[in-house]
Amino acid sequence: MSNLDFIYKRKSIRKFKDTQIPREDIVELLNAATHAPSPKHQQNWHFVVLQNKEIINEMAEIVAKSHENIGSIAKSEKDQKIHMSVLKYYTAFKNAPVVVLVYACDYKMIEYKILKENNASQEVLDMLVSPQSGAQGIGAAVENFLLGASAMGYGTCYMTGPTHAKLEIEKLIGIDKKGYELMSMIALGVPEENTPPQPPRKPLENVVTFID
Repeated sequence: MSNLDFIYKRKSIRKFKDTQIPREDIVELLNAATHAPSPKHQQNWHFVVLQNKEIINEMAEIVAKSHENIGSIAKSEKDQKIHMSVLKYYTAFKNAPVVVLVYACDYKMIEYKILKENNASQEVLDMLVSPQSGAQGIGAAVENFLLGASAMGYGTCYMTGPTHAKLEIEKLIGIDKKGYELMSMIALGVPEENTPPQPPRKPLENVVTFID
């Protein structure tokens, strides 16, 4: 088990020291991310690295405003309260010296094209895309980044929630890579001391089935 400590010690970090991360370490982590498996080896990812604190703070303000707008149209006070209770988590990246925005392009499925051209039903086509293969490839790349950071002694937080403001974020960043859109983001930095412990996991017997 000790050889996997870099996995077991990884946890979401939302409080970081005011310490800059060397460029070479960021590049090493991005290189690790690109060595993840991807469906049909399409490598449909692109990474945008932010270190400008003003831009990071402005991005947090954009996410907060979007979050509040969504909360304001909740049909019940209970839903609004639940929604607003996670705002601090959706904007925690503002505390990090580095934020990596993870972009992706469409995952091209030749089987989808073949079946559609042969008048396959929408039910069949929906079933084909339901595994969301492209998103799974992005997730694998992000996990490589997170585990690499853990092995190097850094803290990270993987977030998809802020993407409800993706159009405004993309406009702020000025990314102009045709066919790509924001999928998630990673906060990266040196963790503060005494950060909250990793939350418990479900028991293996609840999530694993062996078929002998």
